[in-house]
Amino acid sequence: MEANKADLNALKINRNDNNYKPTSGKVKILFYISGLIVFALIVIFFVLPLFNRPLEVKAATAVMTSASQTGAILNASGYVVAQRKAAVASKGMGRLVYLGVMEGDKVHNNQIIARLEDNDVKAQLEQAKASLRVAEADSKDAENQYNRQKRLVASQSGTQADLESAEARYYRVKASIEVAKAQVTGAEVSLENTLIRAPFDGTVLTKNADVGEVVAPLAASVSSKSAVVTIADMASLQVEADVAEANIDRIVLNQECDITLDAYPDHHYAAYVAKIVPTADRSKATVMVKIGFRSYDSKVLPEMSAKVAFFGDKQEKNAITDQGQKLTIPVTAIVKKNGKSFVFKIVNEQVQETEIQTGNSFGSYTEVKSGLLPGEKIVDGPPATIQNNQKIKIKE
Repeated sequence: MEANKADLNALKINRNDNNYKPTSGKVKILFYISGLIVFALIVIFFVLPLFNRPLEVKAATAVMTSASQTGAILNASGYVVAQRKAAVASKGMGRLVYLGVMEGDKVHNNQIIARLEDNDVKAQLEQAKASLRVAEADSKDAENQYNRQKRLVASQSGTQADLESAEARYYRVKASIEVAKAQVTGAEVSLENTLIRAPFDGTVLTKNADVGEVVAPLAASVSSKSAVVTIADMASLQVEADVAEANIDRIVLNQECDITLDAYPDHHYAAYVAKIVPTADRSKATVMVKIGFRSYDSKVLPEMSAKVAFFGDKQEKNAITDQGQKLTIPVTAIVKKNGKSFVFKIVNEQVQETEIQTGNSFGSYTEVKSGLLPGEKIVDGPPATIQNNQKIKIKE
């Protein structure tokens, strides 16, 4: 009851008390500071990158290029392909007991290169020959009996029925001889099928089966092999290249060409257009062109990558191929300043303005005599706003 009668007017805040500390002003200051920090972070992470975004550029590479590739009317890429090639398999099924060749061996037409086990086939052949000998023996007896019955009938000592029976037996035995001969021939063919022979003169490219493995004509099971070796006629090598439909009208039969293998970029092979395949690849919009070598050496191997340069005429080819290889870059990568030539070299996602000395031009490429090394990246078609040491991003 004493508490209910307390004077509530006596309860008040003494602002002059030393223990009193206002807090609303500090809260406002902390709020403003937090807002400034957030604003600064937004500027740092979102606004500044917009002004410091790397410049997107297209890159090109300084490469060693033959003048034939840059001066030809058309260039194409392809592969060396043997026009005569075979995966040699067996016509019979059995275990491989002999393989007489390895990769790289030369073989001749009809040469025995492998053999299947043949014990069962030889047994069948001997059985067929024995049946033939039995039939031939029966034939002699049946012929004598037939002739005897004919004499008896002629002397009226025998009956017509006995003669007809002897005649039927004679012709039946003769037929059995033909059957036995056919069985012998079939067994001989089966025995021959155990021998795997080379279909033509060539070189063994791959060995697909080993001694002890089961060989079948169509590889009937997972554990069996079909082809024993793969053979190619190395005298039939040509380059097969895909040419865009839009450029096929620039290709004619016997047109002069130059072949460069990726494995030997410094060596050139004289060539000609051997065949234009009369159909197009719908998915790639290309036409296959087969390019024949005028001559080639043992360094040319099937499935090698090759580049083909097509020329307008023979004089143009001779003038271009005599110039050898040069370091080249696209003409569009060069910037002219005060009569000097510059490029923007790409180093660690930045560009470095580099002075170069140029030489002859080959179509859309220019020779670089100094200032660049093979393999160095440069900006192709640099924009007018590009600056030295500027960060860049290469377009995909």
